[in-house]
Amino acid sequence: MEMDLISPTLFSVSMYVYLAAFLLYLFFVVNSKRYIGITATSLISGGFFIHTVGLIYRWAETHETGYGYIPLSNMYESLIFFSWTIVLIYLLQEFRFKQRIVGTFATAFAFMAIAASSILPGSNVEIKPLIPALQSNWLAIHVITCFFGYAAFAVSFGISILFLIQHRREEIDGPIGWLPNTKILDEINYRSIIIGFPMLTVGIITGAAWANYAWGSYWSWDPKETWSLITWFIYAAFLHARISRDWRGRKMAFLSLIGFLAVLFTYFGVSYLLAGLHSYASPS
Repeated sequence: MEMDLISPTLFSVSMYVYLAAFLLYLFFVVNSKRYIGITATSLISGGFFIHTVGLIYRWAETHETGYGYIPLSNMYESLIFFSWTIVLIYLLQEFRFKQRIVGTFATAFAFMAIAASSILPGSNVEIKPLIPALQSNWLAIHVITCFFGYAAFAVSFGISILFLIQHRREEIDGPIGWLPNTKILDEINYRSIIIGFPMLTVGIITGAAWANYAWGSYWSWDPKETWSLITWFIYAAFLHARISRDWRGRKMAFLSLIGFLAVLFTYFGVSYLLAGLHSYASPS
């Protein structure tokens, strides 16, 4: 059933608001005026509100077509949701740590995720009936938990880059004044992964339950399953090193970067490069 969709327009508006917020956060980096930071936070919060309304509309539109599902079923919807979770995780971090500089990365990631939803192969704005494997309550639980984990890791990735920049400058010329010190950045990085790791863990467990429902096996070493497990081990190693051996600093930042590269391959690389049971997410 064809119908005029409101949600894509709302997602586009939120995308441009995130872009404007990104530019303001950059200006805040250069200028450091408090009112600029407050304006940038207000912008990203407004974009998040519009984005949330868009998700609600998308859910309602699936019901109007008669298919009635939570909009997390394809590459387009997952990228839209990924962007939303990144902004949510960032806003929680900003509220907790008051470090607006991280917003530069959060808004960039949020903008790029929505932009990618309109250009990647297999990313389709149309609402279509779900294939049998996706017609399960496990879909929402699995995808939501995984993407909250991915979003926390995306924030941690941005923080790790800032940490490495600050750490390098501290060794050479002294710290960069507009960046938080490395101790604060290291702590925010750790807290981000503390959020992401249990979410990814639940995502893998619910994914196994969903696989058993859809394909009759909890684990089949499908490429998506394998790379999810590899990603899990990287972040498990991060937490083990931090908690058991009290590793901090540059080694942990690099491990965080490697972990997010594994996340990106699990999300995009597997979908587009490796055939498997999750091929419904691919361009074919």
